[in-house]
Amino acid sequence: MTDSGADSAFYHRLGVADDGTERFAATDYTRSVWSTEMQHGSPPAALLVRAMERGHPREGARLARVTVELLGPVPVTECRVRSRVLRPGRSIELLEARMDAPMPDGSARTVASARAWRMATEDTAMVQRATDDRYPAGRPSADSGFGFFGAHEVVTFLDAVEWQWTSLAGDEEPGRVRVRGKVALVAGEEPTPLERMFCVIDAANGVGATLDPREWTFLNTEMSVHIHRVPGVGLGIAAESSVGPDGVGMCTAVIHDEAGPVARTAQSLLVRRRI
Repeated sequence: MTDSGADSAFYHRLGVADDGTERFAATDYTRSVWSTEMQHGSPPAALLVRAMERGHPREGARLARVTVELLGPVPVTECRVRSRVLRPGRSIELLEARMDAPMPDGSARTVASARAWRMATEDTAMVQRATDDRYPAGRPSADSGFGFFGAHEVVTFLDAVEWQWTSLAGDEEPGRVRVRGKVALVAGEEPTPLERMFCVIDAANGVGATLDPREWTFLNTEMSVHIHRVPGVGLGIAAESSVGPDGVGMCTAVIHDEAGPVARTAQSLLVRRRI
């Protein structure tokens, strides 16, 4: 692998456009393993979460559910992000963020969007519970769950994260991996806990994969994330996939930190045999 100039962040902030949207330049670390001409789903998702959290800050409230729509391949180029409050409220409100990218003909197109329900917080520590199992203890496996993608000649998203596998996805158990981001979301910024989680969350599709990507593709078009606790450090992903008989599948995952589960995710999959 050769470093093609990527540095220690997914994006560089370029400033604010005349219409008030933020401008960012994507680095090589955003590149997908499916195609190095498009971004992996995690960095755009995290940037949309950043726009909603930082563009409309509110004390005593947090994001509880985030749904990200990937509206097409996100090019590895400059992108613009804007956000707004769609439905304000005292206890519950709905936020939205959109990412635009330039097209070859000079126009711009919305390539990703997100909506999030934000809820006012209150002390419920005395009744908190989590129904999902804790991430199993034990030493990581030496096997790499992404080895089936083979060697890559350019920097990609896989190089931006440290992967410590506990188990590979199979018929009897989900794929499990501990993850640690090695680069910032935006250069010069300390990510929030949710930004840090969303920087890796779209990897669930690969963590839960049982199909060989040399023979099959299984791209996701969206992700929905329900967050019952703000994540701490030491993130882990436990994911598994289901495939229907008609080319449609789904991936579900539980996201963990060192104290236990924090969120559940679901993604729809477009499953196709390679020609």
